[in-house]
Amino acid sequence: MTILDRYLGKIILQYTLISMLVLLGLFTFVSFLDQLGNLGKGNYNLAQALAFVGFTIPRMIYEIFPMAALLGTIIGLSMLANDSELIVMRASGVSMMQFVSAALKMGGVFVLTAICIGELVAPYSETKAQRLKAEAMQQDIKQHTNFGLWMRDTATYVNIGEVLPDLTLLVVKVFEFDPNNKLRTMVSADEGSFQDGSWVLRNVKQTVVELDGKTTVLEAGAAAWESRVTPQILSVFLIKPDQLSFWQLNRYISHLKANQQKTDAYELAFWNKLMLPISTAVMVILAIPFVFVSLRSGTMGRNLFIGIMLGLGFYVANKGFGYVVLASGLSPLFGATLPIVGFLALAIIMMKRVQ
Repeated sequence: MTILDRYLGKIILQYTLISMLVLLGLFTFVSFLDQLGNLGKGNYNLAQALAFVGFTIPRMIYEIFPMAALLGTIIGLSMLANDSELIVMRASGVSMMQFVSAALKMGGVFVLTAICIGELVAPYSETKAQRLKAEAMQQDIKQHTNFGLWMRDTATYVNIGEVLPDLTLLVVKVFEFDPNNKLRTMVSADEGSFQDGSWVLRNVKQTVVELDGKTTVLEAGAAAWESRVTPQILSVFLIKPDQLSFWQLNRYISHLKANQQKTDAYELAFWNKLMLPISTAVMVILAIPFVFVSLRSGTMGRNLFIGIMLGLGFYVANKGFGYVVLASGLSPLFGATLPIVGFLALAIIMMKRVQ
């Protein structure tokens, strides 16, 4: 690593951290205001609202990382431009690609940090936040219908009336069909919980349909239920798809595909999560030619304003285009990559103007 790499990396890191703190403060404040409307519901009080916001901070950091990297790089290089340091560097023979290389080395640190937060911290803390809120507000986790949560497990269909915050199942019904799609057994239970690696149903009633159409009813106080439906799969209903980890999304998409169910929303979240660290690097690249284009015609305030607009534009495009993709039936991969490709193309065009 050269002296130039270390110097530019230090400047970019310093102002990226400052930008992150400012953006995080803004997003946290808005999130807290949003929670004030829930105070008084059940046992949800001010302390729990603060705890909820605190647990969602890792997810916010992950989401605003590209914007913070863009603003930090723009501000840092603009400070060097104000002191004529960039002009001196260019006059001494430093090429544009050397600036890009130095910035991307620090961008690589940002990418690794974003991956660690997105995969190791944010999913856990977000689940913790949602469970804390659900328990305090005495809410049940339901599908947005009046018929509970339906899931398919090969030839078995499962209906769960309610999923409590601790993943206890209430009003469970399991329908098993034969290869000819005829109902063979129906199991109903008042409650189910996951213990020692398997589900245990309580107050169980099993109805067996014979080949001649006759039915036999069996009852038991408790019974084991062998199923590929795990607590990890059910926990995805506690948080939004884009807040799951890469591995949780991959596992759940495989489960949905095996049961021939729609996966578009989860595939979009999967590709967005895969592309977000890349978008952080793209934002760093975009900031460099942007500052050099503005060397003669712009000021620090102008650079900062346009940088904020670019960052917000990317954030909105990345979020908004996903809904367009889901509504129009386009490929989730296309929806996740198009905003990044668009901003990368903008960076390349601007780079050619200053070389």
